[in-house]
Amino acid sequence: HVQLVESGGGSVQDGGSLRLSCAASGNADSTNCMGWFRQAPGKEREGVAAINTRSAFRCYVDSVKGRFTISQGNAKNTVYLQMNNLKPEDTAMYYCATDHRGGALWAGSNFAVWGQGTQVTVS
Repeated sequence: HVQLVESGGGSVQDGGSLRLSCAASGNADSTNCMGWFRQAPGKEREGVAAINTRSAFRCYVDSVKGRFTISQGNAKNTVYLQMNNLKPEDTAMYYCATDHRGGALWAGSNFAVWGQGTQVTVS
């Protein structure tokens, strides 16, 4: 059984940067793909970025391409989301997810394990 803990959220000004971390503990065999999702008040959950921890394949939603970078730590049980040039529309609760069960990486329903979330506020 794997557990995820996110950290690194906070409040920044328009154009600022933050680095989110997601640490996985427990059964690392299920951390095949790890994704970052976000949900703003009144909006649906949105897939932001995902990485295959075996192949290092990465993908991003169009709205963050060129600004956000997803990467793995050396131990491969930690995933980071470097967020640069943040905009007010990036304000949301950000969640890390893993234990991908197949299907689209953008669909949160395809991930079985979730962290508790970390708030990002851009003003």
